[in-house]
Amino acid sequence: MELLLTLVGLILIVEGLPYAAFPESMQRWLAQVQELPPAVLRNFGLVALGLGFFLCYLAQRTNFF
Repeated sequence: MELLLTLVGLILIVEGLPYAAFPESMQRWLAQVQELPPAVLRNFGLVALGLGFFLCYLAQRTNFF
């Protein structure tokens, strides 16, 4: 449970940092993202999901990290 809470905290830090540091740039970037077709967003999400699973696999199964 400690690891889960640590991971959630790190995710919130990584997600919140750009909004705190560059709010105007994030608004412009989000406006551009809204213009992308759903298929592009879905593909980006699937690639991020696959990369995340791969990194979790590496961290759990190897001495890589």
